Amino acid sequence: MNYIGSKNKLSSFIFSTVTEVVGPDLSQKIFCDLFAGTGIVGRTFKMHVKNVIANDVEFYSYVLNRNYIGNIEAVSTNVFIDELNSIKEEKGFVFEEYSEGGTAGRNYFTSENGAKIDAIRKRIERWRIASEVTENEYYFLLASLLESADKVANTAAVYGAYLKQIKPSAAKQLVLKPAYFQQTENDHQVFQEDSNALIKKIKGDILYLDPPYNARQYGANYHVLNTIAKYDTFVPRGKTGLRDYFKSDYCKTSEVLDTFSQLIEDAQFQYIFLSYNNEGLMSQVEVEKVMKPFGKYSLKTKEYQRFKADKTENRNHRAIQTVEFLHILEKL
Repeated sequence: MNYIGSKNKLSSFIFSTVTEVVGPDLSQKIFCDLFAGTGIVGRTFKMHVKNVIANDVEFYSYVLNRNYIGNIEAVSTNVFIDELNSIKEEKGFVFEEYSEGGTAGRNYFTSENGAKIDAIRKRIERWRIASEVTENEYYFLLASLLESADKVANTAAVYGAYLKQIKPSAAKQLVLKPAYFQQTENDHQVFQEDSNALIKKIKGDILYLDPPYNARQYGANYHVLNTIAKYDTFVPRGKTGLRDYFKSDYCKTSEVLDTFSQLIEDAQFQYIFLSYNNEGLMSQVEVEKVMKPFGKYSLKTKEYQRFKADKTENRNHRAIQTVEFLHILEKL
């Protein structure tokens, strides 16, 4: 999934740093990914630790993590995937509000793909209500739909806006691809809570933090994925069809330092790793000033390229050189 701040390219750097600090054997460790997003980091550690705790306040993220982290045993879904791929299109909420042929005129999807999303989402819900799928299968299918829909979304990168013209990748027919997950012997936990509230109720060994680093609210940037995941009734607002969304203090200049400080104070974990970069609302010096009083502080950095959409009609992507800070605290 094309995701803001994705740690897909940095997951090996994060894993190697954690094992360097904590030790190579993580088999008895509890690992928490408190701002999990698409679950890339939790997935990286899932096979190596005793338990993963994954959390994110956004429901689309909960769906992805409930599948990738929460599911641990094989699910029999090939028949379901085949049936959903052959399902007849059905014009519903996504078609009307977020597709080129819909009454709202929002070009997030082609007409065909919007109607296909509606048909698949309704069928998955009917199966759940009729107990024709288990809870594990339900989240597997929902995660598969979110990722497959994202691949044909007519956006530059996020859902804060749609493109005027349908781009080539969005013109392709939606094909539901299975969101396979890693099987493990141990159970894992997945939450959908405010991170500063949840941190008071959990404890473990390794806490990984990847909070929002600028003013862009994830609930606004991925509102369409939340709508597909929830498939609820509401009145979309404005040109982009926004829904009500959670506004994180980590996206507010006036709140972020106090909120982060409280999180570190409340954390019942020996090792804390914070991913942040040089474009964040908190500077490297400010983060160090918060963490250092709580124990042994150190810092790792890594340069990498991320891609940013130009503010032009064709939304070409350009490479931006970014420095990733991995702040490390061994809490005493």
